[in-house]
Amino acid sequence: MVINYSEIDDIKKYKLMSQTITPRPIAWIVTLHDGVVNIAPFSYFAPLSSNPPIVVVSIGHKDDDTQKDTRVNILHTKKATICFAKIDDMEKLLLSSNELSKNISEALEYDIETTLVLNEYPPIISDTVTALFCDFHSYIDIGGETLPMLLEIKHQYTKDGQCDERLNLKIDNLARIGKGFAKSEAL
Repeated sequence: MVINYSEIDDIKKYKLMSQTITPRPIAWIVTLHDGVVNIAPFSYFAPLSSNPPIVVVSIGHKDDDTQKDTRVNILHTKKATICFAKIDDMEKLLLSSNELSKNISEALEYDIETTLVLNEYPPIISDTVTALFCDFHSYIDIGGETLPMLLEIKHQYTKDGQCDERLNLKIDNLARIGKGFAKSEAL
């Protein structure tokens, strides 16, 4: 079977791509705007370059076709903190994917504890093993509903004991595999 992407709708394209290009890490992107902590999970997220250290995250729209808060906040503040989810985070990860009003924080609504590590960046999810503190670099206008945003890693947090002197990390990230999820260690 050959599927012609020009003959299928965006939902079907997303379904095929998200179930084919796996595993992908699940990243919680934390942003701030007017004092509201926004926490949103993303699986369309990947490293792009190590020099400069750039990741790309593709951000679509809300169901009502308005821009997602994460996108608005990054473009406004030029900052984001990317936290990696673990299997124990599954319930709160799924809850944080619900669309809330811009003025309601997922941290407060779903009791997701955060900790401020660097004053100039949004907080981390408190029990994350590792997090990336990023500055907005640029975006790529690909002419669709999704906006790929390039974020430059400026600092990385690692929980004590999870990184050795040679910078080898001991992490157990949650990854997207088709419709499901798995621990990266098992992949």
